[in-house]
Amino acid sequence: MKRKVIQHLCTLAGVFLAIILPAPAPAATLTNVPMQGGMVMPELSYSTAAGILYVTVDPTIPQLTPLLASNPLDRFDPADPWYDALDPSRQGLAFSRRYGFVMSPITDPLPAGTAIWIRKLSGSPELGAYRYRSTDPKAWEPIFGTAGSTNALLWTGMMFHPGITAPPGTNTYAATFEAFLGNTSTGAEVPNSSTGPFTLHWTSLPDGRPALTIAPKIVVAWPVTATNYVLECAEMVPSSNWTRVTNAPVMLDGQPAVVLDGSSGSRFFRMSVAP
Repeated sequence: MKRKVIQHLCTLAGVFLAIILPAPAPAATLTNVPMQGGMVMPELSYSTAAGILYVTVDPTIPQLTPLLASNPLDRFDPADPWYDALDPSRQGLAFSRRYGFVMSPITDPLPAGTAIWIRKLSGSPELGAYRYRSTDPKAWEPIFGTAGSTNALLWTGMMFHPGITAPPGTNTYAATFEAFLGNTSTGAEVPNSSTGPFTLHWTSLPDGRPALTIAPKIVVAWPVTATNYVLECAEMVPSSNWTRVTNAPVMLDGQPAVVLDGSSGSRFFRMSVAP
């Protein structure tokens, strides 16, 4: 491992002291999407006696985490399909794959000719959901209504960890789902087979970048030689009610100027001789 040596030009009892510090870990190019924590497993099961699906939801709430918070030096490969959504140089969304649907080991067999569908009923509009595959051909496909996709997903019963995204920040998010049986021949929903609604929750982390504030502004500037004038404004022209602008001037591009709120309606400006 390379090490960086910082030698302090000071002596103690005639001996030079040196501090050995490890060099920062080199940045890595990630080839998959981190789960961002341990698995949180909504567990599905089918009851032959009741003829319905059941779901048990772990109360753990996953955190949507941007890459800048979890892996600040790392970046995604531009060739991977999730690059545009997750890389800090692109959208830089916070994400998690911790929720994973799984079948209970004590489930009854599904009725012949049926399969399980998972349907999103509602959710925070900022949430995105994606079918993820880390092996070639890699995939990051919108699901559950994201980007115009259908809100229902046919599930094979194998463990399934969708990628969930949202803008970085400190917001909380939720989405409500249900699971039901569908006829594999006709595609029709099997009546009264649904789990009923169940809700998944997420928190989110900011990515540490400074927040920008953008607001409409009006900049009024005048020549630097105009030292014996004052700036006045009126709501219309002609007007007999010109009001002195009291904002303190600042220098912009070598000229005195005032910066005014641009959302307060139209105004007209003029320079008057100072009293």
